Amino acid sequence: MEKPNIVTAEEWQQARDELLKAEKEATRALDAIAARRRRLPMVKFDNGYAFDTPTGMKTLLELFEGRGQLVVYQFMNIGPDHYCPGCTWFTNGVPSAGPALLGDRGVTWVTVSTMPLAQIEAYKARMGWTMPFVSSHGTSFADDCGAGRGFMLSVFLRDGEDVYRTYNTTARGVDRLVFANSILDLTPYGRQEDWEDSPPGWPQHPTYG
Repeated sequence: MEKPNIVTAEEWQQARDELLKAEKEATRALDAIAARRRRLPMVKFDNGYAFDTPTGMKTLLELFEGRGQLVVYQFMNIGPDHYCPGCTWFTNGVPSAGPALLGDRGVTWVTVSTMPLAQIEAYKARMGWTMPFVSSHGTSFADDCGAGRGFMLSVFLRDGEDVYRTYNTTARGVDRLVFANSILDLTPYGRQEDWEDSPPGWPQHPTYG
């Protein structure tokens, strides 16, 4: 297996300092994007959906659990006894303390899928997941969010009884939220996936392969 070049401490520090400049530029750019995100307008969203949960049927408003903000991850439904490897990877990365930490800031986290609740509960138990995971089976929620049969992360804000959508992202926008991916991006070999721009000889394999 190929390895990074070996250099002197001075050469390494110079290369690291050059990369740090680029990292700081990226951080400032991300801060500016986050500032724009906080200034996005919002659109009123239907609250008539009925979600099947382990404690009974709930509306979208009830999923807020009394908090002002709600983040929903739409987990793909690819059929009975089949589970999206990407959604599984993402959900595995949700820390057990994550929902509670968000709750302290007035944000509720819920994972939603069009899979029937029984299928969700079986997979949740198999994977050892503890985050709230509910079913939108039989509703148009996924389609109305724009997720369709795919995956998506959506953010909602409530004002009294009214629910508004403020943000959504999918693909790489969701990918960047995964803890393991963020750490792997700091390592010499990265995620070791074949889409990455890595030096010749670096270990690489198909994503989810």
